[in-house]
Amino acid sequence: MEDNKIVLTDEDGTKEEFYVVEETKINDVNYLLVCESLDEETEAFILKDTSSAEDEEAVYEFVEDDTELEAVADIFAELLEDEDLI
Repeated sequence: MEDNKIVLTDEDGTKEEFYVVEETKINDVNYLLVCESLDEETEAFILKDTSSAEDEEAVYEFVEDDTELEAVADIFAELLEDEDLI
């Protein structure tokens, strides 16, 4: 991560850049709250670090499980309660 940005590369090699708004660790799993832009109203996404200890770089995937997504979103909402982002 550089300058609060993260670049994800999909299976096709397409790269997408996201701004990291917040990060947290739950049960030894790192999560990132990211968005595509900080300048305009945009949708936020939650990424989960799925890398293993042997991986040289972190591997992030979008959280898709509804229960996990809701629980982590609640934690990010608490962390950002005083911010104007939510």
